Amino acid sequence: MIQISDNTQQIQPSKIRKMFNKALEYDRVLSFTLGEPDFTASANVVEAGCRAIREGKTKYSENAGLLALRQAIARYLARTEGLSYDPASQIVVTPGAMGALFLALKVLLNPGDEVIVNEPCWTNYIQQIRMCGGVPVSVKTDAQRGFDLDVSAVAEAITSKTKAIILNSPCNPTGAVASAETLSQLAKLAQERDLVVLADEVYKHILFDGRTYTGFATLPGMKERTLVIDSLSKTYAMTGWRIGYAAGPEELIRNMIKLQENVSACAATPCQVAAIEALEGSQDHLKYMVEQYRLRRDYVMQRIAEIPGLSCHTPAGTFYAFINISRLGMPCEEFAMKLLEEKQVVVVPGTAFGDFGEGYIRLSYATSMECLEQGLDALEAFIRSHMAGEDPA
Repeated sequence: MIQISDNTQQIQPSKIRKMFNKALEYDRVLSFTLGEPDFTASANVVEAGCRAIREGKTKYSENAGLLALRQAIARYLARTEGLSYDPASQIVVTPGAMGALFLALKVLLNPGDEVIVNEPCWTNYIQQIRMCGGVPVSVKTDAQRGFDLDVSAVAEAITSKTKAIILNSPCNPTGAVASAETLSQLAKLAQERDLVVLADEVYKHILFDGRTYTGFATLPGMKERTLVIDSLSKTYAMTGWRIGYAAGPEELIRNMIKLQENVSACAATPCQVAAIEALEGSQDHLKYMVEQYRLRRDYVMQRIAEIPGLSCHTPAGTFYAFINISRLGMPCEEFAMKLLEEKQVVVVPGTAFGDFGEGYIRLSYATSMECLEQGLDALEAFIRSHMAGEDPA
């Protein structure tokens, strides 16, 4: 009989995927689950990838990734954040940002080391910390403060075993963007307590209402203790291309490369070639997508305000609405399952993002306006029927 390791048995399947898979049982479903743009990569990026395949650029790359791509990433970080990294020693290309995060945690953590995450948070943070033998320590963010980080609560959660903090701003699932004051306080805390900060920046370009992004590594004294983690998935609608990267201190990057050699060898070479075009070609497609997300966000916020029992803090970034359903008196997982069964509309229960997500559902508006209109009509009908005590059938 095959014995599964204790560590593996600790890992829980994502409730996002649980809802996604459950929806496959229905014929006509409106899905708002996955954080995946409904757009495809721009034509120039697609052509660059196809051309790479036609030209036989399909061999292994260096474990760290194509030097040409690492150079493009270095130029990109200098252009967008004013950061300077040596592409030969301070940047690694990975299979998605998830690959970068896993390698970083594996390099940093000894068994029992703690990593602070701010909940509600992307569910994979918790699981990857556990996969690497670490202990996730959750700190609640308060909806009354717009889900901004509570640095005083983070400080209270630090122990002698704390090794790192994961920072995700703009945040999945809340859409919150950490304030400049909060980032400054967190930087001071990280330096005082000698902590590494893993800055997940995958949504940094999806910002609304004139907001600009502040890279955590740009703050005084933080570049040497911050690992910038990013991906082309959201910014360039390249989810399935699986290209991410990390930039940071040479010692950390060197050891991540060493591990990557034994995990995946390298990211797919044709996709790396396409990534160079994404970073250095026209950015018009990105601008177009962000404007469409803004229009969709505004529509979703308008509809939520009109539906009894719902409320939502307006997301400053990302393409998620983290909707408060607590006034309806129904646990979020029960709500999500009934909504699927009765209306064939799929959302993610807030508990997919940690225990502090109870009372919420996440709706991804990275989908068409037509789909949003139909889905929100069905959501409103579902809520009104239940509030009236009617049989929705």
